[in-house]
Amino acid sequence: MVLKKIKKALEKTPKFKLIELPYIDVTEDPVRPELNLEFRQAYGRKIYGIKDEEGDIAAVMCFAFTHGIPKSVEEMDTMSRDAAMQAIHRAGQQGSVAIAYTVWAKKKGGGKHMVNEVYKMIKGSNHLNRLVTLSPLTDMARKFHLKNGAKEVQVNLTTQNFEYDVELTEWEKFRDRAKGWFNVT
Repeated sequence: MVLKKIKKALEKTPKFKLIELPYIDVTEDPVRPELNLEFRQAYGRKIYGIKDEEGDIAAVMCFAFTHGIPKSVEEMDTMSRDAAMQAIHRAGQQGSVAIAYTVWAKKKGGGKHMVNEVYKMIKGSNHLNRLVTLSPLTDMARKFHLKNGAKEVQVNLTTQNFEYDVELTEWEKFRDRAKGWFNVT
């Protein structure tokens, strides 16, 4: 009976699929509607969404890639430009810090699932080693990130930063080494 439950749990397909979005309606963004589409796609910045089982976009998150933690949107812009220019000389590997600067749910629970899917993507990345937010200075943002497992890094003049731990656990490190021993993918 227990074995059947474990097998069934392992066979479940993910409810959501993370995809890169080529276009969004920026006016739907309740956090940073003033940032146009061109800004969100410049200098290697990316827009991701999660599709639910019906094929609808359940949440959206926008990223910049940097080498540090910005304290403002203007600083993030400068830092992501710098990382993009450096990436030209590094085989396209742009910044080791993923800065999530806006997230919004289009469906109930979408924001939490978005964080979970992005967390998995960054944890599996070869060059990204930190997932940090550039959040507005609101109680709602603070509660959302703390509830979802982030740690507060700093509070700035107009923003606040939270970080999600993406370090591999000892078990995950052992599992990855064991896959090599047994030629498992």
